[in-house]
Amino acid sequence: MRRLVAISNKTLRLIMALVALTIALTSIHLAATARNASLRREQERLETAISSQPSASAFSQRASLAGMSQPQAQNQASVEPLSANLASSQNTATPSAHKRQIIISIADRKLALMEDGQLLKTYPIAVGTRGTPSPDGDFVIVNRAKDPTYRHGDAEIGPGKDNPLGSRWMGLSLQGYGIHGTNVQSSVGKTASHGCFRMRKQDVEELYTLVQVGDTVTVRRERDEMIARVFAMPAAPATAVAAQIQNNGEVQVATAAVTAVETTQQ
Repeated sequence: MRRLVAISNKTLRLIMALVALTIALTSIHLAATARNASLRREQERLETAISSQPSASAFSQRASLAGMSQPQAQNQASVEPLSANLASSQNTATPSAHKRQIIISIADRKLALMEDGQLLKTYPIAVGTRGTPSPDGDFVIVNRAKDPTYRHGDAEIGPGKDNPLGSRWMGLSLQGYGIHGTNVQSSVGKTASHGCFRMRKQDVEELYTLVQVGDTVTVRRERDEMIARVFAMPAAPATAVAAQIQNNGEVQVATAAVTAVETTQQ
């Protein structure tokens, strides 16, 4: 009889321990569930807040955080930054009523200029080689220079046919990269640069007139759905582009006072 009671007491203690463990596990599970629900609500709140902000504003904030980079270039290909005083000067462009967006397809070696979702014009470009590839991602134009002076070490090349940067420079928010002209016109349309995006003289001068500091630049390495859609669009009539150039002329002249470009790669 004593043995049966002893066994019953052990069984009871085991049952109580299991019940206590079950309660503890249940409490942990409920706490984790409540925590996950709280995190999901917070994530949804943040996503809603972000989606309500204009994309141009987000890019402007990113450019502000990145600061004004100094372009860098070497020989005659194309990774060219601007000097600090150029960056601060060029960031004072007067905003236009419409923000424009540049779309670059590395695979197609083409650049598209968009305004309010409509294609204004496409241009052929040179992109980076396999050893010095062009970057892909989302950037902002942070500085601009008209007829820049190329400087590298003790060498200095003024505006003219021998200048590796050509007649125009538009620097990106990624340090050391930009869109510019070239003194090797035949390289346009090829994989020939050290990472920057080269354009023919007439094209880069036209694009320079149509964009300003704060405009966004989207670069894609592959032909994704967005790239296919953009480059399949019909371009605006030449008369419409000419009108845009004329309308932007006064704004753009005011942003080209500083022209020195300091480079270490080109």
